[in-house]
Amino acid sequence: MEKFVVLGLLLLAACGPIPVEVAERQCIESARLAQKPRGSIGVVADSNGNVGATLSIGVSTDYLAGKDPDQVYASCVFGRSGQNPTRPFSTLPEARF
Repeated sequence: MEKFVVLGLLLLAACGPIPVEVAERQCIESARLAQKPRGSIGVVADSNGNVGATLSIGVSTDYLAGKDPDQVYASCVFGRSGQNPTRPFSTLPEARF
């Protein structure tokens, strides 16, 4: 029984808040996707003359809903760490595109 209690406490601890600095790093991409859609195009060719192309587009629901990237970032950081971000997303170098 004691082993189950210890295991349960460890599992609960794993669900707890993370340091605000870690949450900020994890939430940058969510805020960037709220700014505008992202995409990439690739072209591939091999030695046999075969050519291929790839297209990838990412659009977040936050962007479609017109949410402010600063609010998306703040909400994400708070949800993960229980603390407000140390500075707004718009002041980070990653916010510039």
